[in-house]
Amino acid sequence: MKQRPLIMGVLNLTPDSFSDGGQFIETNLALAQSKLMIDQGANIIDIGGESTRPGAERVPPEQEQKRVLPVIEALVAADWFAASNVKISIDTMNSVTAVAAIAAGAQIVNDVSGGLADPKMHKAVAATNATYVLSHWRGFSKDMHTYAEYEDVAKDVAAELAEQVAVAVANGIGRDRIVIDPGLGFSKDQAQNWQMVARLDELEKLGLPILVGASRKRFIAGVLDSEPGAEVSNERRDVATAVLTALIMQRKLWGVRVHNVQATADAMAMVEALEVATPKTKEQS
Repeated sequence: MKQRPLIMGVLNLTPDSFSDGGQFIETNLALAQSKLMIDQGANIIDIGGESTRPGAERVPPEQEQKRVLPVIEALVAADWFAASNVKISIDTMNSVTAVAAIAAGAQIVNDVSGGLADPKMHKAVAATNATYVLSHWRGFSKDMHTYAEYEDVAKDVAAELAEQVAVAVANGIGRDRIVIDPGLGFSKDQAQNWQMVARLDELEKLGLPILVGASRKRFIAGVLDSEPGAEVSNERRDVATAVLTALIMQRKLWGVRVHNVQATADAMAMVEALEVATPKTKEQS
């Protein structure tokens, strides 16, 4: 049986995130949500202090750090967290925030810009032992929709990721510390996102672990209700995300980044149960 992908639970400490903005700003609420996700099967808690929803305005790194550092420190200090063997990821495009978060206890830097937003990011991460998640990215949220031009989205994304991986390695981050992410929802329209999901094999050719973050995103909602401006609930998006996770588990995934950990863990359990029950051919034995 294939190794189950890691589940990265999303913890947004922002007032303006697209699906759960403002819900976990207070440290006690953030801790409660973290514990819930861990109890449900999360292997990583991904903590973010700057929204990357379409159209979002940037926030100063100082404000970002005021949001995330107290929660990281509180998690590290909690006995139940120490006993969980769960890792903390900092979701940031700022090198100073990444370094501060690592000093506070984070072990993973999840950079949706892949180092393009902050030229100091790669060297900053290289000086630590942190794992680096490098995503495909072409521009900030405010205007990223203007960059959704591709000849072949899967091949173009793979090529651009390869370039940024080479830059990261040249700046001192070992390939064994790099995870790649196709950047679903970033500088891609609905059709391009689905084409990317369908052709993750192009990313597999790079020989690096892959993280997929499709949870609750607009391209999923667009399939559930194609009417312009239609509101699709988080509950429906979560079910659809879980189904998509089950479908892409055939790929060699390092992890999936999700808001609803329970639904994702349940979907994975269904896939694994079916795999165990399926008779193997001689070639598979």
